[in-house]
Amino acid sequence: MVRLHHTPDFLPNQCGSCLTQTVSAPLPLVWSLVRQFANPQAYKQFVRSCRVVAGDGGTAGSLREVTVVSGLPACCSRERLDLLDDELHVMVFSIVGGDHRLVNYRSTTTLHEDDREEEGEGAAGRPDDNRTTVIESYVVDVPKDSNEEDTRSFAETIIRCNLRSLAEVSEKMACALKA
Repeated sequence: MVRLHHTPDFLPNQCGSCLTQTVSAPLPLVWSLVRQFANPQAYKQFVRSCRVVAGDGGTAGSLREVTVVSGLPACCSRERLDLLDDELHVMVFSIVGGDHRLVNYRSTTTLHEDDREEEGEGAAGRPDDNRTTVIESYVVDVPKDSNEEDTRSFAETIIRCNLRSLAEVSEKMACALKA
């Protein structure tokens, strides 16, 4: 599944990467946050507001307009939901407009149950069912006045912050459910 969704073909003027985050929360809980195309601010700290302008926010083709917090080199972004698969836990979206440098940006996020065995498990060696691995990959055009390294660094900084925030929010929710 990872090879299917996270091995893009790059055009000569594009770059991209793949980042992962382990979250100490069950996959269904983490997916409940990730799948909210109409509410990215549920965990993305750079999003000030979001409104769906076409579609229902849960089907392919839906469009959202995102307003980002001040201080970033952008104000707004128009994004299209390309795929939302609740069975395979896959979400793909593309940036189709806005006042930023991420031209032809396409993000793919997949969630996977963490199947690493932990010390202290029972004799059955069950995997920890409370951990989820989130993988996010992207492809983006390199602006003419920039280079691959700077473009990749900018995109990955935002993605890393979003993934860390997703982990924090999910883990707090998981703790609250246990209490």
